Amino acid sequence: MDDSTTDPDPDPEAEAEADAQTDGEPEAETDAEWMEPADRPILELLHSEEDIFEPNQIDEEGLCPANYAAYRCREMTKYGLLEKIMPGFYEVSDLGERYLADDLDPSDLESDN
Repeated sequence: MDDSTTDPDPDPEAEAEADAQTDGEPEAETDAEWMEPADRPILELLHSEEDIFEPNQIDEEGLCPANYAAYRCREMTKYGLLEKIMPGFYEVSDLGERYLADDLDPSDLESDN
């Protein structure tokens, strides 16, 4: 057999990069198609801290950036898990409390838009 026709040994760094792309961390599961992995932690934080109402505070707690937290709060408000107290301020609704208690399947909720 002629060694000149065989492929050279693959580059170990290239293999590691390919493995990282195919075997990367699995996407975090959510309880509904419209939900994101950050939603439950945001709800839990808003529920546990009486003085946390706004996305900037969610950012300060290290859950996610404020602009993303604001977006997720608006989305959860559309589905009834949060209530908007005033612009930029939210609290967990009765539906949100039921979800956190595992008494509600958020995939059954419909957007108000």
